[in-house]
Amino acid sequence: MAGQDSMDRSEARPAPTLSPHPARGAILAEIHARPFAPLETPQRLLHFAFMTDQAQASADREALAGFCAGRGVAGPAEGAKHHRARLGEIGLRWEQHSEFTTYSWELPGNGNAPFTPAGRELPHFMLELPQPGPHLVAVDLHLLPERAAPPLEEIFDPASLAASLVDSEGAIAAADFQPDPDGFVRILLLDRSLTPSRAGALAQRLLEIETYRVLALLGLPEAQRLAPSVRATEEALVRIAGTMTQTDGLAADNALLDEMTALAAPMESEAASSNYRFGASRAYDNIVGQRLTAIGEAPYRGWPTIAAFLSRRMAPAMRTCQMLQERQADLSRKLARAANLLRTRVDVALEQQNRDLLAAMNERTRLQLRLQQTVEGLSVAAIGYYVVSLFGYLAKGAKDAGYLPVDVGIATALFVPIALLLVWSMVRRIRRGHSDG
Repeated sequence: MAGQDSMDRSEARPAPTLSPHPARGAILAEIHARPFAPLETPQRLLHFAFMTDQAQASADREALAGFCAGRGVAGPAEGAKHHRARLGEIGLRWEQHSEFTTYSWELPGNGNAPFTPAGRELPHFMLELPQPGPHLVAVDLHLLPERAAPPLEEIFDPASLAASLVDSEGAIAAADFQPDPDGFVRILLLDRSLTPSRAGALAQRLLEIETYRVLALLGLPEAQRLAPSVRATEEALVRIAGTMTQTDGLAADNALLDEMTALAAPMESEAASSNYRFGASRAYDNIVGQRLTAIGEAPYRGWPTIAAFLSRRMAPAMRTCQMLQERQADLSRKLARAANLLRTRVDVALEQQNRDLLAAMNERTRLQLRLQQTVEGLSVAAIGYYVVSLFGYLAKGAKDAGYLPVDVGIATALFVPIALLLVWSMVRRIRRGHSDG
Protein backbone atom coordinates (compact mmCIF):
# COMPACT_ATOMS: atom_id res chain seq x y z
CA MET A 1 0.00 0.00 0.00
CA ALA A 2 2.84 2.40 0.81
CA GLY A 3 4.38 1.68 -2.59
CA GLN A 4 1.02 2.33 -4.30
CA ASP A 5 0.63 5.68 -2.46
CA SER A 6 4.12 6.70 -3.54
CA MET A 7 3.34 5.82 -7.18
CA ASP A 8 0.07 7.81 -7.04
CA ARG A 9 1.87 10.86 -5.63
CA SER A 10 4.49 10.54 -8.40
CA GLU A 11 1.84 10.41 -11.12
CA ALA A 12 0.05 13.45 -9.65
CA ARG A 13 3.25 15.55 -9.53
CA PRO A 14 3.06 18.36 -12.16
CA ALA A 15 5.62 18.43 -14.97
CA PRO A 16 8.50 20.84 -14.46
CA THR A 17 8.18 24.25 -16.12
CA LEU A 18 11.09 24.71 -18.53
CA SER A 19 12.13 27.90 -20.29
CA PRO A 20 12.28 27.08 -24.04
CA HIS A 21 14.82 28.38 -26.50
CA PRO A 22 13.27 31.09 -28.72
CA ALA A 23 13.86 28.97 -31.86
CA ARG A 24 12.75 25.63 -30.38
CA GLY A 25 9.24 25.72 -31.86
CA ALA A 26 10.44 26.64 -35.33
CA ILE A 27 13.13 23.94 -35.24
CA LEU A 28 10.69 21.22 -34.18
CA ALA A 29 8.13 22.31 -36.79
CA GLU A 30 10.64 22.47 -39.64
CA ILE A 31 10.82 18.69 -40.10
CA HIS A 32 7.02 18.64 -40.60
CA ALA A 33 6.85 21.84 -42.67
CA ARG A 34 6.22 20.18 -46.05
CA PRO A 35 4.69 16.72 -45.50
CA PHE A 36 4.01 14.36 -48.40
CA ALA A 37 0.37 14.02 -49.40
CA PRO A 38 -0.93 10.57 -50.43
CA LEU A 39 -1.95 10.10 -54.07
CA GLU A 40 -4.35 7.59 -55.49
CA THR A 41 -3.60 6.05 -58.90
CA PRO A 42 -4.48 7.38 -61.48
CA GLN A 43 -3.62 11.03 -60.89
CA ARG A 44 -2.32 14.02 -62.85
CA LEU A 45 -0.21 16.78 -61.33
CA LEU A 46 0.44 20.17 -62.93
CA HIS A 47 3.32 21.81 -61.13
CA PHE A 48 4.52 25.42 -61.54
CA ALA A 49 7.39 27.37 -60.00
CA PHE A 50 7.77 31.16 -60.06
CA MET A 51 10.73 33.28 -58.98
CA THR A 52 9.59 35.63 -56.17
CA ASP A 53 11.28 38.19 -53.98
CA GLN A 54 10.08 39.12 -50.51
CA ALA A 55 7.49 41.64 -51.69
CA GLN A 56 6.13 39.30 -54.38
CA ALA A 57 5.93 36.42 -51.92
CA SER A 58 3.94 38.51 -49.47
CA ALA A 59 1.56 39.70 -52.19
CA ASP A 60 1.14 36.11 -53.44
CA ARG A 61 0.22 34.87 -49.96
CA GLU A 62 -2.46 37.56 -49.69
CA ALA A 63 -3.77 36.70 -53.17
CA LEU A 64 -3.99 33.01 -52.28
CA ALA A 65 -5.75 33.80 -49.01
CA GLY A 66 -8.35 35.83 -50.92
CA PHE A 67 -8.69 33.08 -53.53
CA CYS A 68 -9.37 30.45 -50.84
CA ALA A 69 -11.73 32.69 -48.91
CA GLY A 70 -13.77 33.25 -52.06
CA ARG A 71 -14.29 29.48 -52.34
CA GLY A 72 -15.08 28.84 -48.69
CA VAL A 73 -11.84 27.03 -47.80
CA ALA A 74 -9.16 27.95 -45.33
CA GLY A 75 -6.28 30.05 -46.68
CA PRO A 76 -2.64 30.14 -45.62
CA ALA A 77 -1.90 31.57 -42.21
CA GLU A 78 0.07 34.78 -41.80
CA GLY A 79 3.73 33.98 -42.44
CA ALA A 80 2.96 30.41 -43.58
CA LYS A 81 5.30 28.82 -46.13
CA HIS A 82 3.10 25.82 -46.98
CA HIS A 83 -0.60 25.32 -47.53
CA ARG A 84 -2.93 22.65 -48.91
CA ALA A 85 -6.48 23.24 -50.07
CA ARG A 86 -9.16 20.98 -51.47
CA LEU A 87 -11.40 22.45 -54.15
CA GLY A 88 -13.85 19.66 -54.92
CA GLU A 89 -12.00 16.93 -56.79
CA ILE A 90 -8.96 19.17 -57.31
CA GLY A 91 -6.20 19.58 -54.75
CA LEU A 92 -3.83 22.53 -54.46
CA ARG A 93 -0.42 22.40 -52.84
CA TRP A 94 1.25 25.80 -52.35
CA GLU A 95 4.81 26.30 -51.09
CA GLN A 96 7.08 29.30 -50.66
CA HIS A 97 10.86 29.00 -50.59
CA SER A 98 13.68 31.49 -50.26
CA GLU A 99 13.49 32.76 -53.84
CA PHE A 100 10.65 30.90 -55.53
CA THR A 101 7.04 29.84 -55.04
CA THR A 102 5.41 26.64 -56.29
CA TYR A 103 1.82 25.69 -57.13
CA SER A 104 0.94 22.02 -57.61
CA TRP A 105 -2.54 21.18 -58.86
CA GLU A 106 -3.72 17.58 -58.29
CA LEU A 107 -6.22 16.53 -60.93
CA PRO A 108 -8.09 13.21 -60.92
CA GLY A 109 -7.13 10.65 -63.56
CA ASN A 110 -9.74 10.15 -66.24
CA GLY A 111 -8.41 7.08 -68.03
CA ASN A 112 -7.48 9.01 -71.17
CA ALA A 113 -4.14 8.67 -72.90
CA PRO A 114 -1.40 10.36 -70.89
CA PHE A 115 -0.28 13.89 -71.64
CA THR A 116 -3.31 15.21 -73.40
CA PRO A 117 -2.76 18.97 -73.91
CA ALA A 118 -2.37 20.42 -70.46
CA GLY A 119 -4.23 23.59 -71.39
CA ARG A 120 -7.46 21.57 -71.55
CA GLU A 121 -6.94 20.18 -68.08
CA LEU A 122 -6.04 23.41 -66.27
CA PRO A 123 -8.64 24.33 -63.64
CA HIS A 124 -10.57 27.34 -64.95
CA PHE A 125 -10.31 29.08 -61.58
CA MET A 126 -6.52 28.72 -61.63
CA LEU A 127 -6.40 31.61 -64.08
CA GLU A 128 -7.96 33.83 -61.41
CA LEU A 129 -4.77 33.71 -59.36
CA PRO A 130 -2.25 36.40 -60.38
CA GLN A 131 1.17 35.17 -61.44
CA PRO A 132 3.46 35.61 -58.39
CA GLY A 133 6.61 36.35 -60.40
CA PRO A 134 8.58 35.29 -63.47
CA HIS A 135 7.56 31.78 -64.54
CA LEU A 136 10.41 29.24 -64.42
CA VAL A 137 9.14 25.65 -64.09
CA ALA A 138 6.14 23.82 -65.55
CA VAL A 139 5.78 20.05 -65.07
CA ASP A 140 3.03 17.71 -66.21
CA LEU A 141 3.26 14.48 -64.15
CA HIS A 142 1.01 11.51 -64.78
CA LEU A 143 0.61 8.73 -62.21
CA LEU A 144 -0.86 5.69 -64.00
CA PRO A 145 -1.04 1.94 -63.51
CA GLU A 146 1.74 0.20 -65.37
CA ARG A 147 -0.67 -1.83 -67.45
CA ALA A 148 -2.48 1.27 -68.76
CA ALA A 149 0.58 3.00 -70.22
CA PRO A 150 1.62 2.77 -73.88
CA PRO A 151 5.29 2.06 -74.74
CA LEU A 152 7.61 4.81 -73.56
CA GLU A 153 9.02 5.31 -77.08
CA GLU A 154 5.57 6.43 -78.25
CA ILE A 155 5.38 9.14 -75.56
CA PHE A 156 8.92 10.50 -75.27
CA ASP A 157 11.79 11.31 -77.60
CA PRO A 158 13.96 8.15 -77.54
CA ALA A 159 17.12 10.25 -77.99
CA SER A 160 16.47 12.01 -74.65
CA LEU A 161 14.50 9.37 -72.78
CA ALA A 162 15.55 8.47 -69.25
CA ALA A 163 13.70 5.71 -67.42
CA SER A 164 14.34 3.66 -64.33
CA LEU A 165 12.76 1.48 -61.69
CA VAL A 166 12.28 3.50 -58.51
CA ASP A 167 11.18 3.06 -54.91
CA SER A 168 12.38 -0.54 -54.55
CA GLU A 169 11.05 -1.31 -58.06
CA GLY A 170 7.57 -0.31 -56.95
CA ALA A 171 7.22 2.08 -59.88
CA ILE A 172 8.72 3.16 -63.19
CA ALA A 173 9.71 6.81 -63.69
CA ALA A 174 10.33 8.14 -67.20
CA ALA A 175 10.97 11.59 -68.72
CA ASP A 176 12.80 13.20 -71.61
CA PHE A 177 13.06 16.66 -69.91
CA GLN A 178 11.91 18.41 -73.08
CA PRO A 179 9.08 20.97 -73.00
CA ASP A 180 5.98 19.99 -74.92
CA PRO A 181 4.07 22.46 -77.14
CA ASP A 182 2.39 23.88 -74.03
CA GLY A 183 5.76 24.38 -72.31
CA PHE A 184 5.42 21.50 -69.82
CA VAL A 185 8.18 19.01 -69.05
CA ARG A 186 6.45 15.64 -68.97
CA ILE A 187 7.12 12.98 -66.33
CA LEU A 188 5.42 9.59 -66.38
CA LEU A 189 5.16 7.58 -63.17
CA LEU A 190 3.86 4.02 -63.63
CA ASP A 191 2.51 2.39 -60.50
CA ARG A 192 3.55 -1.23 -60.02
CA SER A 193 2.97 -1.76 -56.30
CA LEU A 194 2.82 1.67 -54.66
CA THR A 195 0.71 2.58 -51.66
CA PRO A 196 -0.90 6.06 -51.75
CA SER A 197 1.62 7.46 -49.27
CA ARG A 198 4.58 6.07 -51.25
CA ALA A 199 3.08 7.37 -54.49
CA GLY A 200 2.66 10.85 -52.99
CA ALA A 201 6.22 10.92 -51.68
CA LEU A 202 7.66 9.65 -54.97
CA ALA A 203 5.68 12.13 -57.07
CA GLN A 204 6.76 15.00 -54.83
CA ARG A 205 10.43 14.01 -55.13
CA LEU A 206 10.21 13.80 -58.92
CA LEU A 207 8.67 17.27 -59.04
CA GLU A 208 11.43 18.57 -56.79
CA ILE A 209 14.09 17.00 -59.02
CA GLU A 210 12.80 18.93 -62.03
CA THR A 211 12.29 22.15 -60.03
CA TYR A 212 15.73 22.17 -58.43
CA ARG A 213 17.35 21.04 -61.69
CA VAL A 214 16.10 24.17 -63.44
CA LEU A 215 17.00 26.39 -60.48
CA ALA A 216 20.51 24.93 -60.41
CA LEU A 217 21.01 25.77 -64.07
CA LEU A 218 20.22 29.45 -63.43
CA GLY A 219 23.90 29.88 -62.68
CA LEU A 220 24.92 28.90 -66.22
CA PRO A 221 23.63 32.03 -68.03
CA GLU A 222 25.29 34.13 -65.34
CA ALA A 223 28.59 32.31 -65.89
CA GLN A 224 28.30 32.74 -69.66
CA ARG A 225 27.57 36.44 -69.22
CA LEU A 226 30.57 37.02 -66.94
CA ALA A 227 33.07 34.87 -68.84
CA PRO A 228 34.08 37.56 -71.42
CA SER A 229 34.66 40.23 -68.76
CA VAL A 230 36.69 37.83 -66.61
CA ARG A 231 38.78 36.91 -69.64
CA ALA A 232 39.33 40.59 -70.49
CA THR A 233 40.36 41.34 -66.90
CA GLU A 234 42.83 38.44 -66.94
CA GLU A 235 44.41 39.71 -70.15
CA ALA A 236 44.60 43.26 -68.80
CA LEU A 237 46.27 41.99 -65.63
CA VAL A 238 48.89 40.12 -67.67
CA ARG A 239 49.58 43.29 -69.65
CA ILE A 240 49.88 45.43 -66.51
CA ALA A 241 52.19 42.89 -64.85
CA GLY A 242 54.40 42.92 -67.94
CA THR A 243 54.45 46.73 -68.00
CA MET A 244 55.49 46.82 -64.33
CA THR A 245 58.77 45.10 -65.21
CA GLN A 246 59.54 47.56 -68.01
CA THR A 247 58.68 50.94 -66.49
CA ASP A 248 60.20 52.93 -63.68
CA GLY A 249 59.32 56.15 -61.95
CA LEU A 250 56.60 57.40 -59.65
CA ALA A 251 54.40 58.81 -62.41
CA ALA A 252 54.38 55.51 -64.35
CA ASP A 253 53.63 53.50 -61.20
CA ASN A 254 50.80 55.82 -60.24
CA ALA A 255 49.29 55.48 -63.72
CA LEU A 256 49.47 51.67 -63.51
CA LEU A 257 47.96 51.73 -60.02
CA ASP A 258 45.05 53.88 -61.23
CA GLU A 259 44.50 51.50 -64.14
CA MET A 260 44.55 48.48 -61.86
CA THR A 261 42.09 50.10 -59.45
CA ALA A 262 39.74 50.86 -62.33
CA LEU A 263 40.10 47.22 -63.41
CA ALA A 264 39.47 45.73 -59.96
CA ALA A 265 36.37 47.75 -59.04
CA PRO A 266 33.95 46.29 -61.67
CA MET A 267 35.42 42.81 -61.25
CA GLU A 268 34.79 42.86 -57.49
CA SER A 269 31.27 44.20 -58.08
CA GLU A 270 30.48 41.39 -60.53
CA ALA A 271 31.96 38.77 -58.21
CA ALA A 272 29.84 40.03 -55.31
CA SER A 273 26.65 40.06 -57.39
CA SER A 274 27.21 36.58 -58.86
CA ASN A 275 28.43 34.90 -55.68
CA TYR A 276 24.86 34.32 -54.43
CA ARG A 277 23.72 32.85 -57.77
CA PHE A 278 26.64 30.43 -57.96
CA GLY A 279 26.23 29.43 -54.33
CA ALA A 280 22.52 28.82 -54.85
CA SER A 281 23.26 26.71 -57.93
CA ARG A 282 25.59 24.50 -55.90
CA ALA A 283 22.97 24.10 -53.18
CA TYR A 284 20.21 23.24 -55.66
CA ASP A 285 22.49 20.76 -57.44
CA ASN A 286 23.15 19.04 -54.09
CA ILE A 287 19.39 18.83 -53.45
CA VAL A 288 18.88 17.21 -56.86
CA GLY A 289 21.50 14.62 -55.94
CA GLN A 290 19.79 13.95 -52.61
CA ARG A 291 16.38 13.51 -54.25
CA LEU A 292 17.82 11.15 -56.87
CA THR A 293 19.32 9.06 -54.07
CA ALA A 294 16.01 9.08 -52.23
CA ILE A 295 13.97 7.64 -55.14
CA GLY A 296 16.32 4.60 -55.30
CA GLU A 297 16.83 4.13 -59.03
CA ALA A 298 17.57 0.86 -60.78
CA PRO A 299 18.10 0.31 -64.57
CA TYR A 300 15.03 -0.34 -66.68
CA ARG A 301 15.18 -2.01 -70.12
CA GLY A 302 18.53 -0.50 -71.01
CA TRP A 303 17.41 3.12 -70.78
CA PRO A 304 19.72 5.53 -68.95
CA THR A 305 18.57 6.28 -65.44
CA ILE A 306 17.40 9.77 -64.53
CA ALA A 307 20.53 10.27 -62.42
CA ALA A 308 22.82 9.24 -65.27
CA PHE A 309 20.97 11.45 -67.75
CA LEU A 310 21.01 14.51 -65.52
CA SER A 311 24.63 13.95 -64.51
CA ARG A 312 25.71 13.89 -68.14
CA ARG A 313 23.80 17.10 -68.90
CA MET A 314 24.12 19.04 -65.65
CA ALA A 315 27.67 18.24 -64.56
CA PRO A 316 29.33 20.33 -67.32
CA ALA A 317 27.10 23.30 -66.49
CA MET A 318 27.88 23.05 -62.78
CA ARG A 319 31.59 22.75 -63.53
CA THR A 320 31.36 25.87 -65.71
CA CYS A 321 29.83 27.83 -62.83
CA GLN A 322 32.37 26.47 -60.36
CA MET A 323 35.28 27.20 -62.70
CA LEU A 324 34.17 30.78 -63.30
CA GLN A 325 33.71 31.43 -59.60
CA GLU A 326 37.18 30.04 -58.92
CA ARG A 327 38.61 32.22 -61.73
CA GLN A 328 36.97 35.26 -60.15
CA ALA A 329 38.42 34.45 -56.74
CA ASP A 330 41.87 33.74 -58.19
CA LEU A 331 41.77 36.94 -60.26
CA SER A 332 40.79 38.93 -57.18
CA ARG A 333 43.80 37.56 -55.29
CA LYS A 334 46.14 38.30 -58.21
CA LEU A 335 44.83 41.84 -58.54
CA ALA A 336 45.31 42.39 -54.82
CA ARG A 337 48.91 41.11 -54.96
CA ALA A 338 49.75 43.21 -58.01
CA ALA A 339 48.17 46.29 -56.43
CA ASN A 340 50.13 45.73 -53.22
CA LEU A 341 53.34 45.42 -55.25
CA LEU A 342 52.59 48.66 -57.07
CA ARG A 343 51.75 50.43 -53.81
CA THR A 344 55.04 49.22 -52.37
CA ARG A 345 56.90 50.61 -55.38
CA VAL A 346 55.07 53.91 -55.05
CA ASP A 347 55.82 54.05 -51.30
CA VAL A 348 59.52 53.33 -51.93
CA ALA A 349 59.65 56.03 -54.62
CA LEU A 350 57.96 58.50 -52.27
CA GLU A 351 60.43 57.62 -49.50
CA GLN A 352 63.31 58.22 -51.89
CA GLN A 353 61.85 61.58 -52.87
CA ASN A 354 61.40 62.47 -49.21
CA ARG A 355 65.00 61.46 -48.50
CA ASP A 356 66.26 63.61 -51.36
CA LEU A 357 64.11 66.49 -50.20
CA LEU A 358 65.40 66.21 -46.63
CA ALA A 359 68.98 66.07 -47.91
CA ALA A 360 68.39 69.22 -49.97
CA MET A 361 66.83 70.91 -46.96
CA ASN A 362 69.81 69.94 -44.83
CA GLU A 363 72.18 71.36 -47.46
CA ARG A 364 70.24 74.60 -47.58
CA THR A 365 70.24 74.81 -43.81
CA ARG A 366 73.99 74.24 -43.74
CA LEU A 367 74.54 76.99 -46.33
CA GLN A 368 72.26 79.31 -44.41
CA LEU A 369 74.26 78.60 -41.24
CA ARG A 370 77.53 79.35 -42.98
CA LEU A 371 76.07 82.53 -44.43
CA GLN A 372 74.78 83.48 -41.01
CA GLN A 373 78.20 82.87 -39.48
CA THR A 374 79.78 85.00 -42.24
CA VAL A 375 77.25 87.76 -41.67
CA GLU A 376 77.89 87.60 -37.92
CA GLY A 377 81.63 87.99 -38.51
CA LEU A 378 81.10 90.94 -40.79
CA SER A 379 78.64 92.39 -38.31
CA VAL A 380 81.22 92.18 -35.50
CA ALA A 381 83.80 93.91 -37.69
CA ALA A 382 81.38 96.64 -38.81
CA ILE A 383 80.00 97.30 -35.33
CA GLY A 384 83.51 97.17 -33.89
CA TYR A 385 84.64 99.74 -36.51
CA TYR A 386 81.86 102.12 -35.50
CA VAL A 387 82.59 101.63 -31.79
CA VAL A 388 86.30 102.29 -32.31
CA SER A 389 85.43 105.37 -34.37
CA LEU A 390 83.27 106.70 -31.57
CA PHE A 391 86.00 105.92 -29.07
CA GLY A 392 88.48 107.88 -31.25
CA TYR A 393 86.26 110.95 -31.13
CA LEU A 394 85.97 110.60 -27.37
CA ALA A 395 89.74 110.13 -26.99
CA LYS A 396 90.46 113.16 -29.19
CA GLY A 397 88.14 115.34 -27.11
CA ALA A 398 89.65 114.07 -23.89
CA LYS A 399 93.16 114.81 -25.28
CA ASP A 400 92.20 118.37 -26.20
CA ALA A 401 90.71 118.86 -22.74
CA GLY A 402 93.87 117.61 -21.11
CA TYR A 403 92.33 114.53 -19.56
CA LEU A 404 94.12 111.93 -21.72
CA PRO A 405 97.85 111.78 -21.06
CA VAL A 406 98.60 109.41 -24.03
CA ASP A 407 98.46 109.88 -27.77
CA VAL A 408 95.02 109.52 -29.33
CA GLY A 409 96.22 107.06 -32.00
CA ILE A 410 97.84 104.83 -29.40
CA ALA A 411 94.74 104.88 -27.19
CA THR A 412 92.50 104.09 -30.19
CA ALA A 413 94.74 101.25 -31.27
CA LEU A 414 94.72 99.78 -27.77
CA PHE A 415 90.92 100.02 -27.68
CA VAL A 416 90.37 98.09 -30.95
CA PRO A 417 90.71 94.49 -29.52
CA ILE A 418 88.65 95.48 -26.51
CA ALA A 419 85.89 96.80 -28.73
CA LEU A 420 85.91 93.74 -30.96
CA LEU A 421 85.79 91.44 -27.92
CA LEU A 422 82.86 93.37 -26.43
CA VAL A 423 80.91 93.36 -29.73
CA TRP A 424 81.55 89.62 -30.33
CA SER A 425 80.44 88.84 -26.77
CA MET A 426 77.28 90.87 -27.22
CA VAL A 427 76.40 89.21 -30.57
CA ARG A 428 77.02 85.75 -29.10
CA ARG A 429 74.81 86.51 -26.12
CA ILE A 430 71.99 87.66 -28.42
CA ARG A 431 72.29 84.54 -30.62
CA ARG A 432 72.30 82.28 -27.57
CA GLY A 433 69.18 83.98 -26.27
CA HIS A 434 67.38 83.33 -29.59
CA SER A 435 68.54 79.69 -29.58
CA ASP A 436 67.27 79.11 -26.04
CA GLY A 437 63.93 80.68 -26.96
